[in-house]
Amino acid sequence: MLRSETASTRPWRHRNAAADIVGSVLVGGDLQTYCAELSCRERKKGTAMAYLLVFLGAGLGGVMRHGVNQFATQILGAAFPFGTLAVNVAGSFAMGLVAEYFALRVHLPQDVRLFLATGVLGGFTTFSSFSLDTIGLYERGEWMAAVIYAASSVVFSLLGLLAGMMLIRLLAAGQTA
Repeated sequence: MLRSETASTRPWRHRNAAADIVGSVLVGGDLQTYCAELSCRERKKGTAMAYLLVFLGAGLGGVMRHGVNQFATQILGAAFPFGTLAVNVAGSFAMGLVAEYFALRVHLPQDVRLFLATGVLGGFTTFSSFSLDTIGLYERGEWMAAVIYAASSVVFSLLGLLAGMMLIRLLAAGQTA
């Protein structure tokens, strides 16, 4: 987010700005009820489409991630996770491009952002979302929250991974005894 912007200039931070405006302007009985019902139906239809777009984008992103990992392993070997590193850096860069483009082009449909940011980039790497959230906190002046979020995300993710591995090892050891 550009420093001169506020969170309110980012359309995806609001649930349905157009419906909120219509709801606050209309004050006449049946018309207001009709608009509320129409808005509800549209949101339900939009919600189903949003899930479909995220699903399709995540599948595409996952295939891309697998391709990058395979390519990196073939070229550079498997001794170091170069593919994962490349995916995390490229995904974070792409998330920066998408986030700022949508911040500057507020008229673009939310569906495109959902497909690209949440779907494709979310399937490609969740590290890009982590990076965006961390920088978002920092740019809002919440630098301490950004540091805490970044550090706790890394530490607790590693601890969660270790805990999952230990649990499976314990279960596997119990089966062989």
